[in-house]
Amino acid sequence: MNFQTEFELLLRACYPLLYVPTPEEERLEAAIASVAKRTQRAVYVWDFVDGYRDNPNTAHFGRRNPLQALELPEQLPEQAPGIFLLRDFHRFLEDIAIARKLRNLARSLKSQAKNLVIVAPELAIPTELAEVLTVVDFPLPTAAEIRAEIERLLASTGQNLPEQLLDELVRSAQGLSLERIRRVLTRAIAARGHLEADDADLVLAEKRQSIRQTQILDFYPATERIADIGGLDNLKDWLLRRGGAFSEQARAYGLPHPRGLLLVGIQGTGKSLTAKAIAHHWHLPLLRLDVGRLFGNLVGESESRTRQTIQLAEALAPCVLWIDEIDKAFAGFDSRGDAGTTGRVFGTFITWLAEKQSPVFVVATANNIQALPPEMLRKGRFDEIFFVGLPSQVERQAIFQVHLGRLRPHNLSQYDCDRLAYETPDFSGAEIEQTLVEAMHIGFSQNRDFTTDDVLAAASQIVPLARTAQEQIQSLQAWAAAGKARLASRGNPLGDRVPPSSER
Repeated sequence: MNFQTEFELLLRACYPLLYVPTPEEERLEAAIASVAKRTQRAVYVWDFVDGYRDNPNTAHFGRRNPLQALELPEQLPEQAPGIFLLRDFHRFLEDIAIARKLRNLARSLKSQAKNLVIVAPELAIPTELAEVLTVVDFPLPTAAEIRAEIERLLASTGQNLPEQLLDELVRSAQGLSLERIRRVLTRAIAARGHLEADDADLVLAEKRQSIRQTQILDFYPATERIADIGGLDNLKDWLLRRGGAFSEQARAYGLPHPRGLLLVGIQGTGKSLTAKAIAHHWHLPLLRLDVGRLFGNLVGESESRTRQTIQLAEALAPCVLWIDEIDKAFAGFDSRGDAGTTGRVFGTFITWLAEKQSPVFVVATANNIQALPPEMLRKGRFDEIFFVGLPSQVERQAIFQVHLGRLRPHNLSQYDCDRLAYETPDFSGAEIEQTLVEAMHIGFSQNRDFTTDDVLAAASQIVPLARTAQEQIQSLQAWAAAGKARLASRGNPLGDRVPPSSER
């Protein structure tokens, strides 16, 4: 159901108080005007500076007086249907007089064809108004709306774009408001007098800025490749088979969009690196979600941020949505004293995971599988759950080769990767990387290049996580060995033997 259909339904159902959180004020008012015309209702627009406008009988009524602005619906005849748009009215909802007046109106307007619509760039509803205000989502522009706007701009310049370039511009602009799209494209037209292929990069730069301003999602640069991952052959094979799953050929074949992966395992074993490599290999934008940023202090704010995140991710689809350490966000939410906010956010999120039709590939990582609610693990949320354990000796050798190939590509043969892998049992990929950094410090401090012996000396000074968190890691490895998840690596899920702390 699109916005206009839902909004018209609420008008006919006599919902007296509506709240539309959106920064696209102009586009929203155009959509409401269209609904008002179909339902034969007058539209009255109020803001704090000018009061009501556009109607000579109510000109400037309620100027700088939000309480007076709420009196107009009662002053007009009951038989006069109308929609009263209140811009930025969320600023006044904490006032006790405003809140009381709105609750009174919620009673009196239920039998009249009058509706108050609060238009605000953010959702901010105090507790006493949570029951009387109905929140209506206003989605970002669709691909068809974006195409129409670009074609309008092209018509103003007398330019025709090839269909392929037009499709690329539309795709790159998805997830932006129409105002931002107009701004970036008119800047390109002002600079050169026309649009060209490079303008897609300008749109992507504007998109990064837009996403950054949400303070929830990060537009993450993905430069890592599948070849940068040492080991994890089962996982890499799974990903490579799905490389073309977002194409139109896959849709014609009958394949659904891939849903996502849950990567469970020990810290520092390459889970986050895998998320970045997936986006790079599939040529998709990578969005990183910090789940902790979803939670706000005001009533309904957390749920609104969750909906905003989902809406933005779907508008940017196809894309990869990377959720790092999801177990930290939803661990033990049933016992939290937050009036059920975490539970509602979790419910919204897992429902979306199960029902989403958009090509948003979710890559969630977790270190403690026992902390995740069982609902997260059932089939249908993710395509697959992979366990990423400590690398075996063969995989450690591959990891050393990857890092040394990046650090010393011209003299890689001088390093004994086989010996390094043998002498570093129970080291994770992150610990191997830190070992090489420490060896480089040794060599740099002595004004020479670092050697295999320097790496071994550095490794002898590092206590791997397999020692410091031995019980937790052994429990996680036993969980994987019991067949609870698919193994990302070939061979023994327990990897090398985890030695007791007295060894080595």
